[in-house]
Amino acid sequence: MTLTDLRYLVALAHERHFGRAAEKCHVSQPTLSVAVKKVEEELGIQLFERSASEVKITETGRRIVAQAERVLMEASQIQEIAAAGKDPLAGPLRVGVIYTIGPYLLPRLIPRVHQLAPRMPLIIQENFTARLAEALKRGELDVIIISLPFDEAGVVAQPVYDEPFRVLMPAGHAWNAENEIDPQHLADDQLLLLGAGNCFRDQVLEVCPSCRNIGGLQRTLEGSSLETIRHMVATGLGVTVLPSSAADEMATQNPLVAVRPFSQPEPSRRVALAWRVTYPRSGAIDVLRAAILDSALPGVTPVGRAMSPASVLRADLR
Repeated sequence: MTLTDLRYLVALAHERHFGRAAEKCHVSQPTLSVAVKKVEEELGIQLFERSASEVKITETGRRIVAQAERVLMEASQIQEIAAAGKDPLAGPLRVGVIYTIGPYLLPRLIPRVHQLAPRMPLIIQENFTARLAEALKRGELDVIIISLPFDEAGVVAQPVYDEPFRVLMPAGHAWNAENEIDPQHLADDQLLLLGAGNCFRDQVLEVCPSCRNIGGLQRTLEGSSLETIRHMVATGLGVTVLPSSAADEMATQNPLVAVRPFSQPEPSRRVALAWRVTYPRSGAIDVLRAAILDSALPGVTPVGRAMSPASVLRADLR
């Protein structure tokens, strides 16, 4: 049994399909099938139930795949420790980011990271928080950018910045005459939200608890992304809540919408970096954090003491 065999097992367990698992592992389907069968014969137990339409994992198979994931993650640490010993800023950094942060942070972040660490390209995955957390724990990602709260065993989360929420409305909306918006007023209008399962949707509903009732939810429409929702607001369909990074520049870019802050206390979210406690390239994490803060997202406030990019690089050279 080899590490490659274990990768095949894990891929098949996740994909539940031999063809997709083989594609994910960049091998032919017969190669993956033979390897999985070899492992089952070596262990003397069936790990997967095969049928014409699907692949199911057995209960013992689940336990073995979970152990295989731990083995692969620990094995990957060998190369990471060696790379960190040479230069923590050399080699790709696998970064995960949630959908409501990526489109607004990445265009500012990537050029700054390239300036600070030109030999550290970013491999980026956008996804929901739960899926990014699983990928992080499996060792498929090195660090993720998420919104708190976030609590996972074996993972450290470091706050980076606080980001206030804004109200986005059509330019001719009655609220345009207000300097700030009371959160409870959201229940009086047609509110556009992200679909269920997105953490930002939950945060918006926490801003306006009365929007959770049946009447309030009946007056909501859902969009697949914040960008889609911004376009719907521009058509005059309703109002929405956006993080400042997605909203503050809209007033000058699109004459069809208006942006207003909330009344105090201003609702906000806290954005953090999260990585495995065993991850050895701490210098790469420091540079990523410095680059995020140096990106100067509109409206955000840094959390904690922020090192300058030059200070971070000097620390990594020592």
